Amino acid sequence: MTRDVHLDVVDDSPKEECGVVAVWNHPRAVHLGYLGLYALQHRGQEAAGLAASSNGKIHSERGVGMVADVLNAERLERLDGYYNKNDLSNRGVIGHTRYSTAGGSGAENIQPLVETMFDGPVSVAHNGNLINADAWKHELSKRGQLFHTSSDTEVMIHLLASPDQRDTPDPTGAMLRNLQGAFSLVLLLKDRIEAARDPWGFRPLVLGELEDGSACVASETVALDVMGAKFVREIEPGEIVTLSDEGVHSRRYAAPMSPLSRCVFEHVYFANPASEVFGQNVLVSREEFGKQLAIESPVEADIVMPMPDSGRSAANGYAHESGIPYREGIVPNRYVGRTFIKPTQAERAAAVRLKLNVVSEIVQGKRVVIVDDSIVRGTTTREKMKQIREAGASEIHVRISCPPIVSPCFYGVDFATPEQLIAHNKSVDEIREYLEVDSLHFLSHDGMLGVMKNKESGYCTACFTGKYPIDPEQPLACEVTTKRQAELFAEHHG
Repeated sequence: MTRDVHLDVVDDSPKEECGVVAVWNHPRAVHLGYLGLYALQHRGQEAAGLAASSNGKIHSERGVGMVADVLNAERLERLDGYYNKNDLSNRGVIGHTRYSTAGGSGAENIQPLVETMFDGPVSVAHNGNLINADAWKHELSKRGQLFHTSSDTEVMIHLLASPDQRDTPDPTGAMLRNLQGAFSLVLLLKDRIEAARDPWGFRPLVLGELEDGSACVASETVALDVMGAKFVREIEPGEIVTLSDEGVHSRRYAAPMSPLSRCVFEHVYFANPASEVFGQNVLVSREEFGKQLAIESPVEADIVMPMPDSGRSAANGYAHESGIPYREGIVPNRYVGRTFIKPTQAERAAAVRLKLNVVSEIVQGKRVVIVDDSIVRGTTTREKMKQIREAGASEIHVRISCPPIVSPCFYGVDFATPEQLIAHNKSVDEIREYLEVDSLHFLSHDGMLGVMKNKESGYCTACFTGKYPIDPEQPLACEVTTKRQAELFAEHHG
């Protein structure tokens, strides 16, 4: 029996991670949180939610689906009713938009997670992936703690509630020092919001200020822009920033790792082109990737075309550097929605055609350069190339604005398993033959990093090299990895 599956079976692109947002003491915090999540929709389309503190309690509205569908007018009004706009003391809102990278996609895993501890409620929203979550679940379960979700994020709440952390001068910092992996997170408590970033700096997190002086936090600067906030600065790796009635305060719970492991794929694919991530604009980075790609892999051609939408900036850069005219010859269908198909090969091909339409008048008889951001499994790319060939292209030259993806990510990106990654066991020429194109070139590792500012301070390129900053199979013991962080914590408290 053939099983109905979602149309995404034909989309083998990397799946977005998650996005978080937080607002403290603003009369329209719920509305601003909604706008911030809407701006971060590209970071996850599986589920969304907002949580608001009021009178020592935390209320949440969460659900499966896109931000606008989950947080509809009725739910926003209900949440706004909990949020006392006449008394803004101890009032905060945090939000999350999700694509699951750890745990399942069940409703119980939708964030922000909300739990009640002995001294009040807590809610958490997390972007990233904890590689030692399973070990902690095993240990905490032995101590009698019960888990309600399969999400790695719940580990944070259990650690925060455990006596080992609660009896320290800084429970949040003590909890964070037990975590390994990627985490940019916001915690909502009854009297404050705490925002923190892991010591490796894998995922972005930024601090902003609204017009009335209220503080806010978001995964990307594009969310600050939409909320009408001014970008203040990045939250640093190993830092906790507290938003409370007393203002904005910062403390270290960990020393930044050296080198850092900022995810370069944020610039290749994930982040919004309008965002400033790790100190540089994403759109400009992608254009520079394209320019460098043209220098490394020139070809005689008639037009340069992007693969919508993520290849557009790199294609602009390639066309500018090469002098080959830029044309939009592939038109995406923005109204496919949640169409369901059966996963036969013929219907997979039809689904690709449904999502992308090739304009034959543009490509017919032309030598075409196709610029895309990445190739993961290769199945979707192959169908796209067949479309372009059938539309009459005389030559197809594929240019990819990053190196081949040879290894999965364990820090918050849902890449395929090694066996499913086409570059894991195929050479570039073998991939070219599989795609049935005339030439194929990937941006070099050095060429990619050459575009990045402050590259000496460190970027994670594990998906391209297989060299992981933290061994996902053998994470080091917490007392080893955080020795220096513990020393700094002790110094901070005298």
